[in-house]
Amino acid sequence: MKMPRSIKTYCPHCGTHTSHDVERVRKRKASELKWGQRRFRRVTAGYGGFPRPKPEGREKPTKRVNLRYRCTGCKKAHLKACQRAKKFELTE
Repeated sequence: MKMPRSIKTYCPHCGTHTSHDVERVRKRKASELKWGQRRFRRVTAGYGGFPRPKPEGREKPTKRVNLRYRCTGCKKAHLKACQRAKKFELTE
């Protein structure tokens, strides 16, 4: 799927349609201080093994693509519902 780097869409902060810069949201490293990560470390410590079953079967053919839209007027960003795509590319 090809998508332009700048698009005109609705800005919920300005309340009007303005030009937005589009960028892909990347997954960042999980924080070790979050409760889910602390629980995961506690459960996997020692000789217990993995706390949940490993996923079986094949991978899905498409991945979800999260996009961040940053308004050029107020510089605030918002997200929309993610889309599924095999290949994703931002074009000029």
